[in-house]
Amino acid sequence: MKSAMLRTIRLFVLCAVALAAAPAQEKVDLDALYHIKREALTNSSVMDHAFWLTDVHGPRLTGSTNLRKAAEWAVERLKGYGLSNARIETWGPFGRSWHNDRFSVHLIEPSYAPIAGFPLAWTPGTEGVVTGQPLHVVLRSEADLEKWKGKLKGRIVLTETPRNLEPYSRPLYSRHSEDDLNRIAMLPEGLPPTFGPQGPGGRAGAAGGQNMQQIMAFRKKISAFWREEGAAVLVQYGYRGDGGTMAGASGGSRDPKDPLSPPTIVISPEHYNRIARLIEKEIPVKLEVEVKNRLGDASEESLNVIADFPGSGPNRDEIVMIGGHIDSWHSGTGATDNAAGSAVMIEVVRVLSKLKLPMNRTLRIALWGGEEQGLLGSRAYVRKTFGDWESMKLTPEWDKLSAYYNIDNGTGKIRGIYLQGNEMARPVFESWLAPFRDLGVSTVSARNTGGTDHLSFDLVGLPGFQFIQDPIEYSTRTHHSNVDVYDRLQADDMKQMAAIVASLVYHTANRPEKLPRKPKPEPRRNFSRPASAN
Repeated sequence: MKSAMLRTIRLFVLCAVALAAAPAQEKVDLDALYHIKREALTNSSVMDHAFWLTDVHGPRLTGSTNLRKAAEWAVERLKGYGLSNARIETWGPFGRSWHNDRFSVHLIEPSYAPIAGFPLAWTPGTEGVVTGQPLHVVLRSEADLEKWKGKLKGRIVLTETPRNLEPYSRPLYSRHSEDDLNRIAMLPEGLPPTFGPQGPGGRAGAAGGQNMQQIMAFRKKISAFWREEGAAVLVQYGYRGDGGTMAGASGGSRDPKDPLSPPTIVISPEHYNRIARLIEKEIPVKLEVEVKNRLGDASEESLNVIADFPGSGPNRDEIVMIGGHIDSWHSGTGATDNAAGSAVMIEVVRVLSKLKLPMNRTLRIALWGGEEQGLLGSRAYVRKTFGDWESMKLTPEWDKLSAYYNIDNGTGKIRGIYLQGNEMARPVFESWLAPFRDLGVSTVSARNTGGTDHLSFDLVGLPGFQFIQDPIEYSTRTHHSNVDVYDRLQADDMKQMAAIVASLVYHTANRPEKLPRKPKPEPRRNFSRPASAN
């Protein structure tokens, strides 16, 4: 009996030692969580926010009137939720403005057909209606330049090899499976020894770099050739999409010091291929093209939307930030990229304002402009407010930010969070996200993810986080495309996102300490945006 008692005592001691050695469990306010879930999931206004950003004020190209109108609408809506200091903050210079007022393309011969498409940004319009026999001119070498010299003036020119269109072999729509999430949770092989944003360069050797320089030099020569030869319209089929989907972005420089490219348009690859086949078979083809674009003459400033929800505790001078980019490309109305993220973050403010939950720290929302051109708005804000990554000279505000949360991976529900290598934050997020397992949230990944505005914060060593989201149709259909419109948004997913972000904001605002940080990075000069931009 005595020996059994001793064993029991020893077991209790061992358990106590183990508990003492284990990291402290993060507190989760389940009562607040209940109210956040109920408000965000059953009384949501997130789709109304999205309606105004897309159907009314979309698209929202940086430098456009629509972006300004969308920003003004967002300021008024945030003021309506009690954020009296909601405002537009300018940054820049950005570059020339650009507006498309009309686009019309028709196949006239050998039989009539309307042609679907859109112009590329920062290219001029046509000089009235251009009608004529198109040429098919693919420039691959100096010999091609010589062959076509003096033959393109006033002509409509197809500039790409026809795309081979295959039947779809996988669904356009998808959600992350458990295997997908397990893969995302694992670090990839060959991980660099340090986490966080990587500097310029890479594994490519001098030969690879020299080859890329040659490619870029020839592309510049092609651009100059089109201008000098006086082509009336350049026709492309976009860099992704078929079956009615076309993706395209910029076709010229926004810098007013640079010469203008010729008018450049994207049409559907099916229409493009038909025209190319007719030209190849020497069957007479006639196209009619009219594009009306307006370009500014000077470099202009752009904008961010900033607003504060003041904290009420002793740490109210400290900040929790949320954000997403409010700008978009112009082919659709910028729904999944990124009215979705902007609408969710506005909804987070509405939910927390409605519930009047006490928050120790101040919540700050930021809706960024210029993300699509290189994270320009968030970089300008971080440089002004927190510090310069090129010198790592930091402001006093740098010490006051606890975390920045970003949404910019489409309309799909949140399935987890990327830590950006910040392993110290893992137990925090595992505790805070555990109550959302019934809504599909399960993964905390140490991986870096790139391409959007959280990187501006990570550059100066601030905790910036992007979420793991279900793909839905983002990469297959909507990203930068003509069908990135309101109807492609998933309402239930966006309600789920708002509930999760609101909960993280509440817990971050009331945590006794700010979220843990990685070591301060070294100065990073000439840091370029990753190619996987959103």
